[in-house]
Amino acid sequence: MATALVMLSVGFMMYRYSNRLGSIQQTVEVQPGNSDSQALMANIVGKIRPDFSLPDLNGQHRSISEWDGKVIAINFWASWCLPCLDEIPELVSLQSLYRDLGFQVIGIALEKPDGLDEFIKQHNMNYPVLAGEEAVIVIAENYGNLVGALPYTAIVDRVGKIVYTKAGPVNQAEVEAIIKGLL
Repeated sequence: MATALVMLSVGFMMYRYSNRLGSIQQTVEVQPGNSDSQALMANIVGKIRPDFSLPDLNGQHRSISEWDGKVIAINFWASWCLPCLDEIPELVSLQSLYRDLGFQVIGIALEKPDGLDEFIKQHNMNYPVLAGEEAVIVIAENYGNLVGALPYTAIVDRVGKIVYTKAGPVNQAEVEAIIKGLL
């Protein structure tokens, strides 16, 4: 079942990527110093974060606006994504250190919420996790992830402006460098 989901997700992302390559080349602003993965993302830094809602692990729909007024790290991930697994401890640490200062990590899993409870317990994830399949892909695209990279993180300031995006794993030091001036 998990293998089928991985194959379906990868196939869907590749289909969407191949159909949108022309529009990506028109909408992405390549700047000096950007890596190749960064060059395939829409330039949304400085824009207001898109609204969305997804179910949490209890099936209750949660809206991103629930965390308005906080500095938010929206992290798109999947349990089958090895680089995602590497960054989870970093995100757990950040949530613990900066929660009381108004920082919130939101995990967005590219999979069904069923069965994620045990995974979250095993990895001591101390932040909310929302989950979905095709809806997550659309939301990630709205946040600038045009090629379906995982992990993918967007950091949003207290007024709802996107201040940073990254395709690939984040680490504690780089996130701290961004959020310390926002808290």
